[in-house]
Amino acid sequence: MFKKISLASMVVMLLLFAVSASFAAGQFKPEYKMSTNVSEITPPGKAVAYFAEQVKKRTDGKVNIKIYWNGQLFAGKASNEFMLMKNGVGDFSISTFMNWAPQFPAGNLFLLPWFVSSEPNKYKALDAIENGKAGAELKQRLSKMGVEVIGWGEQGARELTNNVRPVKTPDDLKNMKIRVVGSPLLMDVFKAMGANPVNINWNETVTSLQQNVVDGHENPYSYIISYKVYEFQKYVTEWSYWIDPLVYVANKKVWNSFPADIQKIIAECAVEAGMYNKCLSRLNLDDGTSERWLKAKGLMPADNKTGAVDPRAYLKDHGTAVNVLTPDQIKQFRNKTESVYDKWTKIIGADLIDLAKKDMASVR
Repeated sequence: MFKKISLASMVVMLLLFAVSASFAAGQFKPEYKMSTNVSEITPPGKAVAYFAEQVKKRTDGKVNIKIYWNGQLFAGKASNEFMLMKNGVGDFSISTFMNWAPQFPAGNLFLLPWFVSSEPNKYKALDAIENGKAGAELKQRLSKMGVEVIGWGEQGARELTNNVRPVKTPDDLKNMKIRVVGSPLLMDVFKAMGANPVNINWNETVTSLQQNVVDGHENPYSYIISYKVYEFQKYVTEWSYWIDPLVYVANKKVWNSFPADIQKIIAECAVEAGMYNKCLSRLNLDDGTSERWLKAKGLMPADNKTGAVDPRAYLKDHGTAVNVLTPDQIKQFRNKTESVYDKWTKIIGADLIDLAKKDMASVR
């Protein structure tokens, strides 16, 4: 019996050695799983498809990434994704800190209302955080938790929609039922502004809006248009209360299994795909940087049939009232959230917030 067990153990050890040797020799898995909560029709979705395509092309087919859309890998419950990535259920992911916040409190930095978007150039400010000392600190913490950040993307600045009345002051928002994702910080934000936030998963949100289970929701323009929210929500308030960054990440064990040259290629593809994503999300909402980049790369959308070129005009053409708030109007909402800052500064960490402030100050 002992000899049989020893022989079996030896076989297992030889197999493990063979697998390790294959990685050392540059062998790869037939398929790498990429998790995402978005669909193909959104700017992040288009960028994810571009990322997988470019990785396969530039690695000569060595790294073949299969995308699992709409939360397939985590059964539609976005808050599970971070733990699944840590545990190797997925090899790659593009995700938002909004969903990871329960397991990674520092990510709530980006969710602080008007923290980034009150800067003179909100997009430059966000980029400065991601590429600065605060971003480096977040990357380091995630790496220690088993997740390697390889690039940054973006859902976009998040705006408010509703089917009750135009929202221009906090009083207009009072008692409205607003769908938010299950982020405790965002729940606190809407409570502070007098609304009744309701936690609903994204895959149930459109139906909830159609059936008036809730009065409104918050999302970037690209989602409002891609999912035709304008067909059943009459009012949009452009207030950009936070900008939703996305992280391109790899499971650390998977990442470390790649040779250095392959890591370099994948990281370059992630950075390029992230820029493609950001430019689609910011198109006609920034200072023209996005349009110039997309044209230079030959990736500029051809027309405005999907609202990609001019989201405000597209919504107005479809009968939606778009109210762009002035700085003074936004200040009224921001003043209502002081208690949110007091509470969440302790959770996020004052040191990390200070790093982000310095990063943003560097591009004013």
